[in-house]
Amino acid sequence: MLFFQDSEIENIAIHQVGNKLRGEFYVLYEPFMQNLDEFDDLRYCLMQFFVNPFKKVENVFRLYHANGDLKFNEVYYHISKFFDGMMDIQELSTLLTKLLYEVSYHPKIRAANFHVVHFKDVQFEGEIYDAVGLYKSVNKDTFLEVNAEGRGIGVVVTRDAVSINNIEVGALILKSEKEFGYKVLLSDCKSKDESQVWKDDFLNLKVRHDDYQQTANLIRVAKSFILEELDNTFELERADKIEMLNKTIQYFREKETVDLEEFVQDVFSNGDQVASLFKDFKERFTSGYEIVIDNEFNISEKAVKKASTALKSVIKLDKNFHLYVHGKRDYLEKGFDKEKGMNYYKVYFLNEG
Repeated sequence: MLFFQDSEIENIAIHQVGNKLRGEFYVLYEPFMQNLDEFDDLRYCLMQFFVNPFKKVENVFRLYHANGDLKFNEVYYHISKFFDGMMDIQELSTLLTKLLYEVSYHPKIRAANFHVVHFKDVQFEGEIYDAVGLYKSVNKDTFLEVNAEGRGIGVVVTRDAVSINNIEVGALILKSEKEFGYKVLLSDCKSKDESQVWKDDFLNLKVRHDDYQQTANLIRVAKSFILEELDNTFELERADKIEMLNKTIQYFREKETVDLEEFVQDVFSNGDQVASLFKDFKERFTSGYEIVIDNEFNISEKAVKKASTALKSVIKLDKNFHLYVHGKRDYLEKGFDKEKGMNYYKVYFLNEG
């Protein structure tokens, strides 16, 4: 999980990038001169502007190059020099602006502001890092500022202002695992064309493929299959789904390595059809999200701990009761009372704590 609570913005550089195909150019501006320590409102708005795109992070990526030599990835080369103290943010942002301009020749790419931000103390996966955020903001809005003036009000119209909720594409490069291409987080992008140019042509990314990512991805696949996909074929009670979720986490807590065939049999032991459906769903899921899950890999305890908090074994009954189910599915029965016209659960137990 990504946290910015204790983060600070060290420096910001802002330039403009046009579409090369349309004959537009890039514009380089002087360094951002505002002292954020003196303006709490500005600091808060900028943090929201740069942090909001990463509220939901599913995958971790790495910078790479097809020939295997990371130095040929220009973003990696320049970012490494910046992290090593060999250039300042103005030089870094200038080089990255020119690089982004050179790949911005798709007809649907729009002219945009390009922001380069240096963060301190970004927390991710339990560790603290320096980071560089790269952002394009395209959409501009019109705002009304209403102020009290004596007994009346005054209205100021601000046109073509940048909304703090309107980042087009973004990437956060963490100063971690340099030898593997750093840890890179991507923001969601609604434009497929913009996303492809940003991800493939500018940054040149591939999904991180390690034990943490594979553990997190397999749990994510199982969760989506149990809570969403199974409803298309079977009518399962919430308790049955929770039992599968509990088996999923139990498998990862008890094992040191994943054997995919063993995992499927342990979690989906209620029939070959369910196991077959899961395998088909996994193939579609991994293909759609461009991720790889090996048949065997070591389990990451950190990934299991993080995923466990998101798998809630709870049955909510109207607004009156919550049933927390941690096992012993056979001790829980569901029925319908005709006289009351209501559903009920019958719970068997030995001791009351």
